[in-house]
Amino acid sequence: MFIVDRELELLQAEGRPIRVGMVGAGFMARGIAMQMLRYVPGMELVAISNRHVEKAREAYAAAGADDVTEATSTKALEDLVARGRRAITADPMHICEAEGIDIVVEATGAIEFAAHVTMRAIRHGKHVALMNAELDGTIGPILKVYADQAGVVLTNVEGDQPGVIMNLYRWVRGLGIRPVLCGNIKGLHDPYRNPTTQEGFAKKWGMKAPMVTSFADGTKISFENAIVANATGMLVAKRGMYGPVVEPGTPIQEAVGWYPLNQLLEGPGIVDYCVGAMPNPGVFVLGTTENAVEKHYLSLYKMGPGPLYCFYWPYHLCHFEVPFTVARAAIFRDAAIAPLGAPTVDVVAAAKRDLSAGEILDGLGHYMTYGLCENAPTVHAERLVPIGLAEGCRLLRDIKRDEVLGYDDIEHPIGRLCDALRRAQDLVFFGSSAASPQREVLTTA
Repeated sequence: MFIVDRELELLQAEGRPIRVGMVGAGFMARGIAMQMLRYVPGMELVAISNRHVEKAREAYAAAGADDVTEATSTKALEDLVARGRRAITADPMHICEAEGIDIVVEATGAIEFAAHVTMRAIRHGKHVALMNAELDGTIGPILKVYADQAGVVLTNVEGDQPGVIMNLYRWVRGLGIRPVLCGNIKGLHDPYRNPTTQEGFAKKWGMKAPMVTSFADGTKISFENAIVANATGMLVAKRGMYGPVVEPGTPIQEAVGWYPLNQLLEGPGIVDYCVGAMPNPGVFVLGTTENAVEKHYLSLYKMGPGPLYCFYWPYHLCHFEVPFTVARAAIFRDAAIAPLGAPTVDVVAAAKRDLSAGEILDGLGHYMTYGLCENAPTVHAERLVPIGLAEGCRLLRDIKRDEVLGYDDIEHPIGRLCDALRRAQDLVFFGSSAASPQREVLTTA
């Protein structure tokens, strides 16, 4: 950030702002619009797309921008951008295709829809910033392959926990300390929460109940930690992670004693979380060093006796930090957080209640499934269903509560891009598709 702010000021002074198009006009997207339009120099939110186009207009209006024009074609959008006019559109592909837009912010939380948006933006040479952990945690590695081939940056965002954790991870590693656990601090974890139980909280904060449910039932944190694992090479120590529950208000520095030491010190490290610690919401990294002099200094600086040392940031500020990610991608071609290569951790679907053959699975944060982290090689070998692909699938047999779904248990909808990309991801990184024959991937992806 301390380089980014100066560069943005320079772009503002030179009249060369980063031109941003955003897809989505929901709760988080409205916050992003407010931040970019009111507080960020050197950056212009030139277009917002939303299925209900009036929501895009409202997002601009809430940020104090009432003079917007609807574009009904890519050419019309290009003309508006060239004339310095802000635009709204019902068709996100206009934003993905239009000349004059440098980067697309995808902020919907959808998967199939966002896969189309991301691929179209990449094909048209635009950087993509995902405020969409669900997409990234399901098919992020293969999207990164396509982005690299196109010479553009694909990144998840700061503000959301994965980007904040990755900033802390890079900072700790820069100190010469080896990160061995990347963690998230939660206030609640109950896999059986649903939109009915979370309706009151959602209404209070102007959010959608399924989104709030995905926070409470562990699905969202599973996606977030999978993204961190895929960006660092870390794993999970067990399916679902440990997630120790501690006395409310317990200082996060005590996390040095909450996880099996041998699993931290051996191998690439793990991602995990805890419930009840303070500061909440915050993120933390446990690190270690074998250097005796460094241990001496760390003890002097009140970091404890080792072998683990706890580093933490006390907050993540969601939409406030997204412009930093946009600037890093557009100016420095630096991803805040992106897959290293092959996925290391996936998020699989587990039954939230007893399910019956013939039922059609509902979406993330609804009534039928919740997400669990599992190591990607295990997911592939056991042919487990990523929860990001579960919505719309028909069950072929009865499933007991808490049972993890496999590909043999479901029938996929036909023709979805997200399934084709997932098959391509399996093929590229594991040499075969867990879901279906290789020939389907080659003709569909």
